[in-house]
Amino acid sequence: MTDEELLTLLEDLESDRVERKESINEKEKIRRAICAFCNDMPNHRLPGVVFIGATDKGEMVGIEVTDRLLLTLSDMRSDGNILPLPTMTVQKRTLNGRDLAVVIVQPADAPPVRFKGGIYIRVGPRRAIASLDEERRLNEKRRYRDLPADIRPLPSAPMDSLDELLFRRNYLPLALSPEVLAQNRRSLEHQLIAARLAHPGLPYSESDSLGSSIRPTVLGELVVGKDPTDWIHGAFVQFLRIDGDEWGDPIQSAHELRFPLPDLLRELEELLKLNIRSRLDLTSGPVEVRQPDYPLVALQQIVRNAILHRAYEQTHAPVQVRWFTNQVEIQNPGGPFGRVTRENFGRPGEYDYRNPNLAAVLKELGYVQRFGLGITIARREMEKNGNPPIEFQVEDSHVAVILRRRS
Repeated sequence: MTDEELLTLLEDLESDRVERKESINEKEKIRRAICAFCNDMPNHRLPGVVFIGATDKGEMVGIEVTDRLLLTLSDMRSDGNILPLPTMTVQKRTLNGRDLAVVIVQPADAPPVRFKGGIYIRVGPRRAIASLDEERRLNEKRRYRDLPADIRPLPSAPMDSLDELLFRRNYLPLALSPEVLAQNRRSLEHQLIAARLAHPGLPYSESDSLGSSIRPTVLGELVVGKDPTDWIHGAFVQFLRIDGDEWGDPIQSAHELRFPLPDLLRELEELLKLNIRSRLDLTSGPVEVRQPDYPLVALQQIVRNAILHRAYEQTHAPVQVRWFTNQVEIQNPGGPFGRVTRENFGRPGEYDYRNPNLAAVLKELGYVQRFGLGITIARREMEKNGNPPIEFQVEDSHVAVILRRRS
């Protein structure tokens, strides 16, 4: 926070985002204030600030901010009294020529936060223990924030970033029966919310009206976004055709597919078909047979799996398809998830979904017939075509699948 922002808060005697203490002697009250700012009962979604070295009237008293004082404040985060652990920073700041110790506390992702078992909140400028109803509201905020990653709202994305025509023409007819479509007279926003492509907004928000708080979800941008990578930077596929067997060999062609999923999958599968080479087999029977170097179905299953199971948060990396002379490598960001581990990865019956709602949409669009069978189908198709077994490189940060060319 800037000096100007801190001064404004320090001098705002009505703000419920500020706690002022003349010294560090009132450690218990400081911890209660930290707990209350974590819970963010008014739903400001902004940090709260504890000033050490200021009176209740916002006047700075002038204290010596020592390393020991800062360490004592920092230890309040991890001494086990405030749980879950708060997200906070402790700083020495000089405002108008006077030194203060400043504790900046971020709203918790998973409220309620407790101090010695008590749930502290701010009610106006004072602290209080949460009532049963207030605790329920904090629990609902936690359920909102614990939504699967693929249906979390994108706060900065406007609703007009979703393509209404694509939603009505390409998605709805596949997702809903003709009878339901004929009776569907809900507004566009309510249809998007029902399809999990938009979220109605934070519960109990006093600062937003319903209309202004509706936001596209990650799923909405992926499926019907006009330009998904505007809001989810890694949501594209990089396709490289390499003239050789190693990185550094010449690149014959390169493509970046930055489309909503129905178009992206269609374009990607066209690229797969264009790059498969077939040869005539005149020796295994009386009729000539064209034998592909890779079975299309196996490639389809693996690239769909990569798009479905990749991590879309905390990374800008795309799904990569690297087509070498003797093998195809498909890599997606995000390691094993849930019940899937390095040890059981690829084992029949062992599967989980980082993006369960995306899995449902891919099924609605016809790209998934049954859940949990993608790798099994790919292995079977590779064996039928005479290719070597599929290889997996499973790391915490990514998964790479290697399909080797038929000899």
